Amino acid sequence: MKYYRLHIDCKNNFETYSKITEILGVKPTEYNTEKKDESLYSLWTYTFDEDDLETPYYDFINNFLDIIEPKFAELKQIGIKKKHITFWLNYEYDQQCGMEFNPKEMKRLGKSGITMCIDCWQKNATVEL
Repeated sequence: MKYYRLHIDCKNNFETYSKITEILGVKPTEYNTEKKDESLYSLWTYTFDEDDLETPYYDFINNFLDIIEPKFAELKQIGIKKKHITFWLNYEYDQQCGMEFNPKEMKRLGKSGITMCIDCWQKNATVEL
């Protein structure tokens, strides 16, 4: 499985969290969680999960950039800077962890100033996303 995440640090502010949703025009992922109320709005997250066998390739870098690049100015107006935005690839692998990235995607990501994080773990390991 591959889990793609677009994270935006909301500084635990419900108003900021709501404005991000409004600006980006996509609904954040809702988690059934036992978090305390004060931490529910600390991280705005948009997700896409890819099953290795059934889901076609998901171009998460370009898709996520398509969502946020046109909105950088509006996000900045509510206090969200590029340093508050991260892309995550969480990768559950079996026997070997291999990945590759297209140079055009990497160039676009680099120009955007967004940080990309990668986290890999062996299948059947206990991991909390």
